[in-house]
Amino acid sequence: MLPFSPPRIDQTIIDEVTDTLRSGWISTGPKTKLFEKKITEYVCCKTTVAVSAWTTGMEVALRWWGIGPGDEVIIPVYTYCASANVVLHTGAKAVMVDINPDDFNISIEAIRAAITPNTKAIMPVDIAGLPCDFDAIKNLVEEAKPLFSPTNEEQRKLGRILIASDAAHSFGATYKGVQMGAVADITCFSFHAVKNLTTAEGGAICFNLPDSFDHDALYQLFCIKILHGQSKDALAKMQKGAWRYDVIEPGYKCNMTDLQASIGLIELARYQETLNRRKEIFEQYSSAFSSYEWAENPTREDADRVSCCHLYQLNIKGITEAQRDAIMHEIFEQDISVNVHFQPLALLTAYKNLGYRIEDYPVAYNKYAREISLPIYFNLTNDQVASVINAVKKAYDIVMG
Repeated sequence: MLPFSPPRIDQTIIDEVTDTLRSGWISTGPKTKLFEKKITEYVCCKTTVAVSAWTTGMEVALRWWGIGPGDEVIIPVYTYCASANVVLHTGAKAVMVDINPDDFNISIEAIRAAITPNTKAIMPVDIAGLPCDFDAIKNLVEEAKPLFSPTNEEQRKLGRILIASDAAHSFGATYKGVQMGAVADITCFSFHAVKNLTTAEGGAICFNLPDSFDHDALYQLFCIKILHGQSKDALAKMQKGAWRYDVIEPGYKCNMTDLQASIGLIELARYQETLNRRKEIFEQYSSAFSSYEWAENPTREDADRVSCCHLYQLNIKGITEAQRDAIMHEIFEQDISVNVHFQPLALLTAYKNLGYRIEDYPVAYNKYAREISLPIYFNLTNDQVASVINAVKKAYDIVMG
């Protein structure tokens, strides 16, 4: 079976991890700190904190911002459950809105209609690695300033709704020439095993708030928040006579480890090579399917946005959800793994039980019902790409012919 998205683990990574094991620093240490620095340099943000996962990073960021009961955070209904879960964990309401008909990203008009005096943050999700329309979102939060009601010092300092980008898919993507990570106020990346750049599990919070915020102080604060509220990490405590520490607040345990960071450092050093190969595969798919009337190819690049090609989301025209599932079954029968990204949240039991209804999100359902995600990863060969293409064509003919 051709796998869907295996990580790129080779001898270079094995050697780096082995070096970390031999160093004695297997938890947060010098390689984690170096990885943070390298991410900051790559995306050109103001500071970066490495964390155990996108989920933990975004939740800590939302709680720092003051999100809690009575607040609202606007998210797209078309996303992975983590986007909603972090909001719900704070006690706030996840306000789900529909997406664009021409890509899989959040609708600007739907955001505008959803903003209320309780809106404290907007969480755009760069589905498949294609950035959202951030200038339009920034214009919205400026327009909504009269509605914004700050409840803490940070909110008063910003004076508007926070833009907290869910860039789990979009490390290496650009918006108007700017790297994701330096576009929104706060950006959270995922380095999960299936992402373009992996640390096995892991993530990063990139800060790019206005200069009225002290980003060096923010870095120090978040390092405390992600380590139980402890004033010193193990690296600092190992200095001569520096054993004593304090606990500033009841924090969280979601620090990245040097074992994870060692994988990330190799992945980051060769990331352009990864992006180039993913682009090649993306274009091979697009070229092959462009001659078929039934195929809707995803956008890789337009005047403002360049995707990092995390997913290849093929939409098939004029089919039902059941027909999509049948086509996928026939592809699997040819030993090709495919997937769906994503089931809109309103289809899932946890959110249906909270009152969300898929009928309220017709565009998202239509896009989902016709979507098939095709394999795209560095080690996928051209012959394997051709096999995927042929499998999709054959499956379509079997089901729809």
